[in-house]
Amino acid sequence: MAKSAAVEVEAAGRLVRVSNPDKPWFPEAGITKLEVVRYYLAVADGALRGVWGRPMQLERYVDGVTEPPFYQKRAPDKGRPEWIETVTLRFPSMRTAEEVVVRDAAQLVWIVNLACLSLHPHPVRTTDLDHPDELRIDLDPVPGVPFSEVLEVARETCALLTELGLTSWPKTSGSRGVHLLVRLQPRWTFPEVRRAALAIAREVERRMPGRATSKWWKEERQGVFLDYNQNAKDRTTASAYSVRARPDGRVSMPFRWDELDGLDPAAFTVRTVPGLFLASGDAHEGIDDVAHDLGPVLALADQQGEADAPWPPHFPKGEGEPARVAPSRQRKEPGTGRRKPTKPLRTVAESESLDDATAGLERWKARHAEVLPHLLPADVLVDKMRGRYKPWFRIRVNLEHVPLALHPPVEPPDPDAAPKAAWGPG
Repeated sequence: MAKSAAVEVEAAGRLVRVSNPDKPWFPEAGITKLEVVRYYLAVADGALRGVWGRPMQLERYVDGVTEPPFYQKRAPDKGRPEWIETVTLRFPSMRTAEEVVVRDAAQLVWIVNLACLSLHPHPVRTTDLDHPDELRIDLDPVPGVPFSEVLEVARETCALLTELGLTSWPKTSGSRGVHLLVRLQPRWTFPEVRRAALAIAREVERRMPGRATSKWWKEERQGVFLDYNQNAKDRTTASAYSVRARPDGRVSMPFRWDELDGLDPAAFTVRTVPGLFLASGDAHEGIDDVAHDLGPVLALADQQGEADAPWPPHFPKGEGEPARVAPSRQRKEPGTGRRKPTKPLRTVAESESLDDATAGLERWKARHAEVLPHLLPADVLVDKMRGRYKPWFRIRVNLEHVPLALHPPVEPPDPDAAPKAAWGPG
């Protein structure tokens, strides 16, 4: 498709150039680049509330949602206007990056023009890069868990936070989950905020056994995972009103707690949300009114008295952290020192493309149709792996519910195209 002529849009008193405005970013829904830009202008007050004054990682879909994005921590130098603000962050790897900071609609349009569909701010402000002012709880269901169950876990998590004196602000993730946000006084370190999130996850798991889980390893999860590691330094989540890379142009939509029943994340798209925003306003309008004391949650962590939980890859090993090895590989063969799997997992596909990895899974299923009646939805583990510049996908199958006589042999992944050479700290 030939490039369309650039246009200028007005935002925050500036004219901002939008290149190739007719480019189809969502081919299935027919949503173009310019339509996404106009969407963000329509909801700018709400979108800016979630990112204002925060360093931002760029996730760029330069060829639209049908192709993998690439991550860019460092603000681009070429073509960057003087009115784009940046700040230098230091990561756990001790590397640094000059990241973009957004405070107005013109800066917002500028990064969207770089093909940033979702907004990925860090949980800190430029005024204090070492102390988060936001606690983030990501409710992520395992395969086969309906969205209604995610909402029930969200309701229980809200109740717990209320007991602890914290106000939580919910939004859809734009996919299958829900995010809860809590504004904090910027007094606690990243490890302390993560420890608080872990304590919340463990208490919800205690209250909802089998329906909520704090287990980091996918093979151990049941129900809805409360992802405490979203609070580790260098982790970002899509902020409110972010457009997600779903074929229908779905949006991460803030909602009010009295709207929980019957909530349908598919109802919130680039095309529907501007009208909803105009009619009802921003459900997170008051999120900055109160910054909370994290002390009661840290006291809960002390009462639990449990050891640390695994950190994400590439982080220094935490004090008291258990072995950073999946439970399925923790048992050692006597006399060898080699780890022997305790769960029968098969890696069936690795690729930068989720579609290609999924096609590989279907080929595996066709070759081994005899195992399919024994597989549960949660036995298919789809991992989005974080490379240095691009994400990639690994699909594994857990055979623990399949009779041993039907276990297929170990085979090379198909496709076997993971960019492992790009692994490493950012």
